[in-house]
Amino acid sequence: MSAPANDTLGLLLERAEGERDAAAQALHAASAQAQAARAQHGELAGYRQDYQQRWTQSFAQATTMSIVGCYRSFGQRLDQAVDTQGHVAQHADQREGRAREALCQAELRVASLRQLIARRQAEADKLAQRREQRASDEFAARAHLRRTAHA
Repeated sequence: MSAPANDTLGLLLERAEGERDAAAQALHAASAQAQAARAQHGELAGYRQDYQQRWTQSFAQATTMSIVGCYRSFGQRLDQAVDTQGHVAQHADQREGRAREALCQAELRVASLRQLIARRQAEADKLAQRREQRASDEFAARAHLRRTAHA
């Protein structure tokens, strides 16, 4: 393989490895964000459930309509917060999936370039071996001619 082609493929491999490393970091960050969003959604949903249980027990006792109104109003806002956080978690999961796919593509590019470099190097080695064999054969033929000429 020629030196410029080797240098070019080496640079391409280096760049692809850099992109792969960046994609791995992006996946790590996206995974952390998705996990945090899911955890927050779980906490909000758990809080909502606790809130509903506490108020269900409170309603077993006598209560006023204004307290029931406050309960319902806060409960609706809590439901909205849980739903919103559910959407945030869903989007974070989607970003994580896209980051995982980008990492797979980057790893595939790196593997393809490595395979191409290895194939080109094998071809260059084979070509060098043929040249060496040809030179050796030519040397042996000349040596034979000299021996037969002197004899």
